[in-house]
Amino acid sequence: MKALVTGGAGFIGSHLCERLLERGWDVAVIDDLSTGRLSNIEHILDNQRFRFVQGSVRHPKVMESLVSDCDAIFHLAAAVGVQLIVDRPVHTIETNIHGTEVVLEVANRFKKKVLVASTSEVYGKNEQVPFHEDDDTLWGSTRFSRWSYACSKAIDEFLAFAYHDQFGLDVIIARIFNTIGPRQVGQYGMVVPRFIKWALKNEPVLVYGDGQQSRCFGFVGDVADGLIGLISDDKAAGRVYNIGSDEEITIEGLADLVIAKTHSTSEKRFVPYEQAYGKEIDDMARRVPGLERIRGQIGYEPKVNLERTLDIIINYFRETVE
Repeated sequence: MKALVTGGAGFIGSHLCERLLERGWDVAVIDDLSTGRLSNIEHILDNQRFRFVQGSVRHPKVMESLVSDCDAIFHLAAAVGVQLIVDRPVHTIETNIHGTEVVLEVANRFKKKVLVASTSEVYGKNEQVPFHEDDDTLWGSTRFSRWSYACSKAIDEFLAFAYHDQFGLDVIIARIFNTIGPRQVGQYGMVVPRFIKWALKNEPVLVYGDGQQSRCFGFVGDVADGLIGLISDDKAAGRVYNIGSDEEITIEGLADLVIAKTHSTSEKRFVPYEQAYGKEIDDMARRVPGLERIRGQIGYEPKVNLERTLDIIINYFRETVE
């Protein structure tokens, strides 16, 4: 099997490429390296079954060549991270919507199966927890730029379903919840690498808001295996699936756990959202996935719990910090 991974030099994409190669797939990656990093895939660049193309999914001619030569597409290329979304809203909208338009149009032309990576942000401020795939969405005001990301990914989902319904294209949508692991950076607002780096340096751990907002953090290897399981299932197309972990923790609790695990002398400091992001930001209190659908479809089950995942990431960062 031949896979094309868009955004394959990113955090999740690079781990997905590793898992695919381990399973005997040939893998091609296209990434413009705007948020991805060549260092994420440098250890597999010499693999004869791996090919890297630096370019944008928004260029149809480049995509035509890559799509025509693959069996399935993992479309992960997107603008991600709250900080990036706040700082570059135009880039966020154009990348997410137009990139997916090109991917789906070219995939349909060559009739190639596509997995579109979506996000838990699509659920917005819905307070019905856990979230299930057919739940209503509830977004905040358009004056908050963070909702441009949720809306752009929702449009990606609408477009994917449209291609499935109108043209019979095999499309799978994976709503990925917070995912963590080695190689993730805190540059764009990802909380776990920032907490760990601060703790390892015994610097203040900055908790945004009151810290009582809760999230579920899934191990990147589990998520990658789930994505492969979905695209490998002949009956998964035409539906959306939550993927991640359903182990919930508050952000303050996460800070406490990281400080304890690193044996750090760091103190917690609570920072108002407006101070942290330079503008007012809208946030949600809880984000917990219902995993019944993906469990029933492919037997997905998170294998690595949060504590073990944090141990893995802490060990990964120690060499670069100490």
